[in-house]
Amino acid sequence: MTACVEWLDVAGEPGAWRSIGLVVADDGLVPLMGTSLRIVDPTEHGGPGVVGWTLSGVSDTLDGTEVDGLRTRAVSACDPVFGAHELGASGLDHVVVMTPDLERTSGAIAVATGCELKRVREVGSMRQGFHRIGRGGLIVEIVTRPEIPAGPASFWGLVLNVGDIDAACDRIGPDRVSPPKDAVQPGRRIATIRDEVGLGVPVALMTV
Repeated sequence: MTACVEWLDVAGEPGAWRSIGLVVADDGLVPLMGTSLRIVDPTEHGGPGVVGWTLSGVSDTLDGTEVDGLRTRAVSACDPVFGAHELGASGLDHVVVMTPDLERTSGAIAVATGCELKRVREVGSMRQGFHRIGRGGLIVEIVTRPEIPAGPASFWGLVLNVGDIDAACDRIGPDRVSPPKDAVQPGRRIATIRDEVGLGVPVALMTV
């Protein structure tokens, strides 16, 4: 069976996510193609942020463990889900993981998921490694910089794909999202949702 990231657990307030035009079910699920989000109570997780991921197609022994610090649950493969989001969001493009040791974290993810490191990019003192996790194809971008203190890896932020980034930004409002600009990926554009929205985690929007 091929590994899949079924959803990311994000500690935050459902109302904030609904305010940008995302469907949030009563159980906190934000249904997206490939990998969904699940909004959970920040008081139960030590504060806001991406606090874990739920994988299918992996060993049951991973359930309730950590993959180099990344809190992990293992489940059976889920049926595809999707919601008609006013934001025009279709899925998650990638999730960012911060670590002091790219090779250590990348190796742990490869062992857990069977998905090897695809490439490494160096920008000054920053290094980025990229995994694509099986079915669903979520990109895990691992980032390391000299100033990151020793310790385990941690989730940092995420990027949502939207069909029309100009319409999405207009819906959110110019005081709550940055103007779209060219992304690093050729031919794509990106905009960053401002902290004032209260999502509790860095979130960007990107064209498909």
